[in-house]
Amino acid sequence: MSSLQRTAPIFLTLAALVLAAAAPATAAAAADTGPLDSQGPAHEHYASHPLRVKPTVTNTSPTGLSPSTIKSVYSFPTSSTAGAGTTIAIVDAYNDPSIESDLNAFSTQFGLPSCTTANGCFTKVNQTGGTNYPRTDAGWALEIALDVEWAHAVAPGAKILLVEAKSSSFTNLMAAEDYASAHAQYVSNSWGGSEFSGESTYDSHFTRSGVSFFASAGDNGSPATYPSASPNVVSVGGTTLNLNSSGALTSETGWSSSGGGCSAYESANPAQSSFSQYAQLNCAGKRGTPDVSLDADPASGVSVYDSTAYNGKSGWFTVGGTSASSPMWAARSADAGTVVDSSYIYGSSLSYRDITSGNNGSPCLVGADLVTGRGSWVG
Repeated sequence: MSSLQRTAPIFLTLAALVLAAAAPATAAAAADTGPLDSQGPAHEHYASHPLRVKPTVTNTSPTGLSPSTIKSVYSFPTSSTAGAGTTIAIVDAYNDPSIESDLNAFSTQFGLPSCTTANGCFTKVNQTGGTNYPRTDAGWALEIALDVEWAHAVAPGAKILLVEAKSSSFTNLMAAEDYASAHAQYVSNSWGGSEFSGESTYDSHFTRSGVSFFASAGDNGSPATYPSASPNVVSVGGTTLNLNSSGALTSETGWSSSGGGCSAYESANPAQSSFSQYAQLNCAGKRGTPDVSLDADPASGVSVYDSTAYNGKSGWFTVGGTSASSPMWAARSADAGTVVDSSYIYGSSLSYRDITSGNNGSPCLVGADLVTGRGSWVG
């Protein structure tokens, strides 16, 4: 027998021991990657924020729509205590280091109640509830400013909880979602990504008794995005507000970039599938998005104050996107003080402005459609 033949069993035994020792670590690594999908167990999914920014930025005064204009257009409550007794959670990625001072500047400009850490109105945490914040990202910081400021604008009496995920990965965002829903009654998500075959395994993160979940439908028309396509969230699409020279509403139309479409993987929940107008979506039993809508076109964008430089600019921005409509829907729901879920959306408790003009690749229709859903909340 050669020396190689004599030593071969030893090498094989050592190799088997190494592989056996590595197996638990390999399994553990796979377990940390999130749901399996067609791209394999190690594939992570990432979200982006559906944000549209007009190029004009000023340091002196707002250029976009004001809270009073939005409240007038939609007949929203105007009380400074609207939303009192509730908490609205904003889930976003990365850190906005200037958000509390920017929120104060926004509130002062528009005569809103102060919302600070000191008075108990504002809280900022990381995805596990701590104060070791993630790194700063300018794009997400502007997103955070939009979400926080407009949640406060529409529900000035509500507390605001900002939960910052470590990154834009779905794994980290879902950890932030879990913390948010454990500490708030209304959770707004102005982020999303392409649908994927394993997405339904994330749906459980959007289910908690007594909590309402909202998600931006996206800013690129069809197809549907996730988590907007989850049957457990209220998917919020976008409209264009057409105002006259006095700032009064002349019409509201479907925004040409409003996200929407039939989900490739998720089934419609019973509240949607049994709704009398569901058939005209032509989703054949699949989840149709969005459910509802609100102003999102940057042409009728809202005013946002952000001192964290974005593309080299800071100050007053005019911002649109379904990033704006989602936190406003969450805040209006906080004003109502009730659980706003699919059953509520497809019931008879809400007053809608049906948006019948506009197109995002699909047309606006009389009744439900894949541009604005049932329409915008009025009253």
